[in-house]
Amino acid sequence: MTKVVPLEQILEALPHIDVVAEIERGFVAFTEGKVEVPPVGELLFPDENGELHIKYGAVRGDDIFVVKLATGFFNNPQLGLPPFSGCMLVLSAKTGQVVCVLLEEGELTNHRTAAAGAVVARHLAPPDLQTIGICGSGVQARLQADYLRRVTDCRNLVLWGRDDARAAEAVRDIGRMGYTARAVASPAEVASCAQLIVTTTASRQPYLLASFVKPGTHITAMGSDTPEKSELDPMLLRNASMVVADSIQQCLLRGEIHTAIAAGAIDGDRVVELGNVISGKAGRRSRADITVADLTGVAVQDIMIAKAVVARTV
Repeated sequence: MTKVVPLEQILEALPHIDVVAEIERGFVAFTEGKVEVPPVGELLFPDENGELHIKYGAVRGDDIFVVKLATGFFNNPQLGLPPFSGCMLVLSAKTGQVVCVLLEEGELTNHRTAAAGAVVARHLAPPDLQTIGICGSGVQARLQADYLRRVTDCRNLVLWGRDDARAAEAVRDIGRMGYTARAVASPAEVASCAQLIVTTTASRQPYLLASFVKPGTHITAMGSDTPEKSELDPMLLRNASMVVADSIQQCLLRGEIHTAIAAGAIDGDRVVELGNVISGKAGRRSRADITVADLTGVAVQDIMIAKAVVARTV
């Protein structure tokens, strides 16, 4: 019988899972060619500022595989609703039967996204990290701060958001995590303060410009998960010592790398896949390096976190 796992049970399981380690292992397996990940399915609702992503795949040799449906409807907060929802279907790789349905309502997607940011920071954050910068004031901004606590000792943080009130709320929430956090007036001010910057918005226009960013900075961009979105100036990728993709194949079609290639700022052969950074085949070469990681969200992340939850709930 198919089991339906409600959000409450999923949230009870999450604290007992090392999500960062699970996602890290998944990226290495993906780069090693051990994971089948078809192209992302996408359905856009521009009139409602909404989108549906379908991500699915299988790790070779596993007993189960995962199909994830994730929605982001970014006008929802104005309606008193959360912006994210979705579910994960876990199926038998032996029979095709549905083993369980994880009614995660976007929580597992959000946590695996934040964990990917922590994985990148573990391997690419500058060694003399004094201040973290976050662009955005939503769920992912808070979760990035939360997960970065697991991989860095830095507790100074600056945050910029387009809405001053929402930015102030995010700063208060992040301060409760043990950070000394403050809101700043612009992306330029974030870049002037921080050596590790994480961008978390759904922007369609670049706002973090190459001229803002100092030598020795690492930037993780995770808001641009469709071809239309863009947070980073393409020249920032051109100036970077290293450009990292969660999936090279996927980032050629969406995200900051896609935009920079289309603008003629970089060539695709400059891009390094994250799994190779984790395994030590590529990495930061000097303290002055500017490095950029483009995280568009790969199905292997959903597979890994779903497997970990199933092991504790089914």
